[in-house]
Amino acid sequence: MARKTKRKKKTKRKLARPQLPMQRQLNLRDEETHFDLRPIFERLNQRYFRGRLRGYRVVWGRRRKHRPRDHFVFGTIQEEDRVIRINWALNRPFVPLWFLQYVLYHEMLHSVVPDEVLSPGRRRVHTQEFNRREREFPSYRRARRWEEENLSRFLR
Repeated sequence: MARKTKRKKKTKRKLARPQLPMQRQLNLRDEETHFDLRPIFERLNQRYFRGRLRGYRVVWGRRRKHRPRDHFVFGTIQEEDRVIRINWALNRPFVPLWFLQYVLYHEMLHSVVPDEVLSPGRRRVHTQEFNRREREFPSYRRARRWEEENLSRFLR
């Protein structure tokens, strides 16, 4: 009985951006950032939370290959790990600083306003208290309007 061997078709791929030794040393990915999240977090923490949010890491989320079609998540918070992740797509020159501050404030607010338990396994994170405190942010209306007008820039 003859044995058939499968041949893998070899493809020659060219790197769009060749990695030079100096690029790895400089860590150019970090230099591409338009906003530095840490100082923004620290200013918001002092102004609105009296410096009570301690031990939090504030990071950019990983870049996606494709933009989403129908919804966009600007940021998330993981309370267990004390990590606030802001969507990398907000790290662009056309995004106003006050909008990024609003998104970060929104995520920080989750750490101080408790969730509402609806039933076993179900909870509400945007409670009336959360919404009330969110509206107290000075750029709230302006940020929500900017979000509505520019959401399509983040979607496919």
